[in-house]
Amino acid sequence: MEKNDKDPDDHHDDDHNDKSSGEEKGDVVSDAHPPDDTHHDQDGISKDNVDETDQDPGDKVDSPKGQEAPEIHQTLESLSEELDQLLSTLSLHQEEQHKDSTKEKQEEGEEDYFQIPQFVGKFLDLFEDKLTKHDSGGEPKTTTWHQDPEEVSSLLDAVDRVSNLMKLLLNTKSCLDHHEPLINHAGSIQQRAMAFLEDQFRILLEESVIKEPSAVVTDDQQDHHNDDTQDQDQMVAPESGEQEIEYPGYSEETVTLLKNIAERMKGGGYLWECREVYLVARRNILMLTLKQDCEFEKVSIDEVLKMSWGELEREIPIWNKTFKNCSSLYFPGELKLAEKIFPEEGSLFCIVAHGLAIQFLGFYEAVAMTKRSTEKLFKILDIYETLRDSFPAMEKLFPEELRSELRNEVTSARSRLGETAINIFLDLENSIKSDASKTPVPGGAVHPLTRYTMNYLKYACEYKDTLEQVFKSHSTTEREEEEEEKEKKEENSPFANQLMRIMDFLDGNMEAKSKLYKDIPLSSIFMMNNGRYIVQKIKGSAEIHEVMGDTWCRKRSSELRNYHKNYQRETWGKLLGFLGHEGLMHNGKIVKPNLKERFKSFNATFDEIHKTQTTWVVNDEQLQSELRVSITAVMIPAYRAFMARFGQYLDPGRQTEKYVKYQPEDIEDLIDELFEGNTSASSAATAKRRT
Repeated sequence: MEKNDKDPDDHHDDDHNDKSSGEEKGDVVSDAHPPDDTHHDQDGISKDNVDETDQDPGDKVDSPKGQEAPEIHQTLESLSEELDQLLSTLSLHQEEQHKDSTKEKQEEGEEDYFQIPQFVGKFLDLFEDKLTKHDSGGEPKTTTWHQDPEEVSSLLDAVDRVSNLMKLLLNTKSCLDHHEPLINHAGSIQQRAMAFLEDQFRILLEESVIKEPSAVVTDDQQDHHNDDTQDQDQMVAPESGEQEIEYPGYSEETVTLLKNIAERMKGGGYLWECREVYLVARRNILMLTLKQDCEFEKVSIDEVLKMSWGELEREIPIWNKTFKNCSSLYFPGELKLAEKIFPEEGSLFCIVAHGLAIQFLGFYEAVAMTKRSTEKLFKILDIYETLRDSFPAMEKLFPEELRSELRNEVTSARSRLGETAINIFLDLENSIKSDASKTPVPGGAVHPLTRYTMNYLKYACEYKDTLEQVFKSHSTTEREEEEEEKEKKEENSPFANQLMRIMDFLDGNMEAKSKLYKDIPLSSIFMMNNGRYIVQKIKGSAEIHEVMGDTWCRKRSSELRNYHKNYQRETWGKLLGFLGHEGLMHNGKIVKPNLKERFKSFNATFDEIHKTQTTWVVNDEQLQSELRVSITAVMIPAYRAFMARFGQYLDPGRQTEKYVKYQPEDIEDLIDELFEGNTSASSAATAKRRT
């Protein structure tokens, strides 16, 4: 349809009062007059008023003396008031039509006809010119329309008038019957206006975000945050001044403008298009923000199940961080924005955020579905805590029907995660029971299984409160009954019972492995090493100590003392036997051959002990010191007494040198070399002998 764009000079010679000229002018004026329209004052528009408005603003009128009349300059603003009056009149006409709809219809073309003044066409042309000016196909501009408040008001008001005009024209029978060209022209311009607003709505959403809003700036970003302020202001329209901007990063002025555009598009019947632009833009911006701020990218459940544990181990902290931030920052920001721009469209936030929330829960369930292993426990618990701590704030953002769905999904995910965590502990328990390695650890050192188990449990107990909750909430029925019986007897929590059961299995396994040593004293050293390592780990961790309790630690320390006594009896008890008086005297006299043999046997036995036990390992310095001190306390006094009592009966010189190999101080020094795990120490025994 063509606009009314004839050159004003084309009508220069027309008679000013000739009514036919109004009928010949273009297709945007009244185009279906009844035969006697010059004699009717219809619908509140007088003949004189129609004559004035039917005159094209650009037409030149001859003066009585043949002089050219001054051109009347009309603008969008100057015609707006007249259009408002016309719309009001047309609205009244429409109401009267509705009231009279049950009465017998008048002859068509008489009472039912409504005259449309010609200035309506001029208004539409001027509005189209304004749209053309702002929608110039990407030509560079020094400013944009939304940076000028007056221009914003003028354009949006014009959109309102065109939308109202179209509604009235389309809902007034006489207009439908007589003004089809005008309706087509107005509809075309309205479509163009809506396309323009849709494009501007998208641009504002995508390009008016102030980068790095204060609420989400990281430590690394803060260094250059202030330097970018000026550039950010240039990206915001209108300017936001000094106001603090939080996610999603729009100034209040921009949000207001977005709301105003949305209202105009809704008024023009283009709400669906506006919603779609909003949804696409906000979903894209949200995902981009999550990628930039959290390094987050979506993955499918199939992809999760195919990932190696190394890949999942890197992904889980990212998803947890993103979930927490969505709960506390991103989702609340999206909800506030949607409510401000579309106050009556509550579903928009849900459409933007609900799918992502479901994606989180799907990822977490998929992690729980992967093959179990003890190394996964801590990431499983991280997820469990994330859901437990962050979901309550997230679910409040959604309406009840979606809240209930999400709550069910979270309950399902937490159940899977909790059951997986419990089963991982059962797997650990089973792995300890089934560890049947037959190779003894050299030197009786701490067994790798003990180190692994205790370090694992120490780390696990950093999640003590969570594990207490997991074992209480997600144990199977059979296991729950078993735990209830134990709790009644021992007053321990399900998790504490699980921990003690693992300790018992570990202790039994070490007891079995100690029997792999042919040397009984070494098996005692092995049990002392492992027992001390366990006790020290428990005492060194407040969390695991709280679970195991002082009673358990005292019981285990008592067991360690028994192993210590066994070791001392088996090793040094035999050596002390050589320092006794039995068999050295006969009839009150020293039997020298027996004395010489006694010294030789003592020396040989001590050398063998030193040679062997310097290769044994006691890494715990306190235990190592306790062992050496206890040996010294037993051996040195006994050896001094023996030397003092019998050493004088050996002839000085070669005989003494031959049979008295060590002085008490030598023995003490050599005892201090025990349990170093050093195979070369024995070769130095002779060199340390004192003369």
